[in-house]
Amino acid sequence: MTGTEGRSRRRVQSIEVGFHVLRALRTAEGPLPLREIAERVAMPPSKVHLYLVSFVRENMVYQDPRTGFYGFGSFAIQLGLTALRQLDVVSFAGDPINALCDRTGCAIYLTLWGDQGPCIVAKADGTMQGAFALRLGFILPATTTATGQVFVAYLPREDIERVLDAQREAGSPQLVRASNRAVDLDQVAEETRSRGYSSTAGRLNQNFAAVAAPIFGADGRLAAALTLLGPTDFIAGERRDQFRAMLLDTTAEIADQMASSAAAAVAVKPARK
Repeated sequence: MTGTEGRSRRRVQSIEVGFHVLRALRTAEGPLPLREIAERVAMPPSKVHLYLVSFVRENMVYQDPRTGFYGFGSFAIQLGLTALRQLDVVSFAGDPINALCDRTGCAIYLTLWGDQGPCIVAKADGTMQGAFALRLGFILPATTTATGQVFVAYLPREDIERVLDAQREAGSPQLVRASNRAVDLDQVAEETRSRGYSSTAGRLNQNFAAVAAPIFGADGRLAAALTLLGPTDFIAGERRDQFRAMLLDTTAEIADQMASSAAAAVAVKPARK
């Protein structure tokens, strides 16, 4: 084992140990004292305390100033809500994506926002794109594609800037060129929000155009982007308007299903005694 491999393994082990601490908090009915957390993970309290200090600093864990007990912090709650929202949108989007693909012949992509930018998590390959198809997990440029511009319009600016920095460091020539291209983010956001969608042509392939629209969760926040991609000369004129309307109807359908699911979950949630 090389020195680099050894360091990598130690880092991974450290993360795994940290998750043992988080799991101990997850299975508890409320905040726990340090000694009990240490007993649950079979670790010395001094070692557990080091992890807790880091988690508190990142708002993953909070320490009650009165009792000194530890519980999940604000970031843990945000993380859980985001995971639920993303799982909902992927599960509800499957049938609508396939239906839209069948009706238009175009490729349809569902994209979530990740650390590196917009990431394709579900898709339906159409009959019109020929050999040009994007794979699952493909990272799109954050500001110069229709998909990326949806996120620019509805996410906090600091999230966009952080991903632009990450894309510049990613090493992919396509991402580097795109992230370094001068783009007026305020103008992109304003135009996308005013129209309710974004459209581009020739950004990933000079012969293809895309239309992308937001999908909002039950909390009103952006959950994902849905993108229709096809040949530029095919997505033109009256057909372009029809496809855009179909795309917006599909995003509304998915959002309605998510809202209905959230409402049903609230309705059956047992009251606290």
